Amino acid sequence: MEKDVYILGIETSCDETAASVVKNGQTIISNVVASQIKSQQRFGGVVPEIASRHHVEQITFVIEEALHEAKLSPSDLDAVAVTEGPGLVGALLIGINAAKAFAFANKLPIIGVHHIAGHIYANQLMQPMEFPLLALIVSGGHTELVLMKDHGSFELIGETRDDAAGEAYDKVARVLGLPYPGGPQIDRLALESDEAVEFPRAWLEPDSYDFSFSGLKSAVINYKHNVEQRGGTVNDQAIAAGFQQSVVDVLTEKTVRAAEEFKVKQVIAAGGVAANKGLRNSLEKTFKEKNIPFYVPPIALCTDNAAMIAAAGTMMYLEGERGTLSMNGRPGMPLSSWK
Repeated sequence: MEKDVYILGIETSCDETAASVVKNGQTIISNVVASQIKSQQRFGGVVPEIASRHHVEQITFVIEEALHEAKLSPSDLDAVAVTEGPGLVGALLIGINAAKAFAFANKLPIIGVHHIAGHIYANQLMQPMEFPLLALIVSGGHTELVLMKDHGSFELIGETRDDAAGEAYDKVARVLGLPYPGGPQIDRLALESDEAVEFPRAWLEPDSYDFSFSGLKSAVINYKHNVEQRGGTVNDQAIAAGFQQSVVDVLTEKTVRAAEEFKVKQVIAAGGVAANKGLRNSLEKTFKEKNIPFYVPPIALCTDNAAMIAAAGTMMYLEGERGTLSMNGRPGMPLSSWK
């Protein structure tokens, strides 16, 4: 790299309005996130129209703050990277149109980034990526195992067949009467519990790397209803612990099996559920025993942020990838290789 490359990243796929400046795809210069959690809590989840309205209110201020913290002007930037999909279409459009306006006004190229590619490249902000590597993506809408043989090369080897892990966490949390977001609440209860209800594990076919958490969610709901119908006392902590153990066991076992089969040099975790302490502890312990390098970003880089979009956007920029001002939001955008 002959000169430093500065990329402005913009992320508005769900309920976080974020902008960041990243140098050379590895160093965070600024990372600003305006969260909507308190606003969305009263609804028990994200309401798309309200999320979009908040993005409209915050996007200009967030971009300005990211540049201010970075002590850079638009003329110092090399490109603008923005989440093109997947996500809530209204939310995506706010970020995309802001990015297009900024890029057009400042004569900068624009790059559309896949949200999950961003989560994967959050790891590059912590340490270099070594190939081949295996990425476990766990979030509210995605549970996937992705094999990467090089930058920009994504081979999907396993995915959820129904509820994603994060989606199952939120649904179980709602049944237990826990506030939104439910994942951190269940993680907290599970780690505090001295006992755990035994719930099933969905292993699917012996050679499958796919996931299924819908049956587990139903098992938790049925267990709670049965206890209540018998007049018993529901132990929320034991339910949370049992549910989390089931999710973590399946995620860990399948990730380890895939890492060994494909002989990867590195395993990384990405996505909002990668912030889960129970999952992080299980993966770290297991891969240490297997002597396979394992990395997971700090919690602030697991949840939605723009630094990860800028990091992935930098690699795309260096590979010659460019978007156009006709870019539109793609809520069902597939994760495809750019190389």
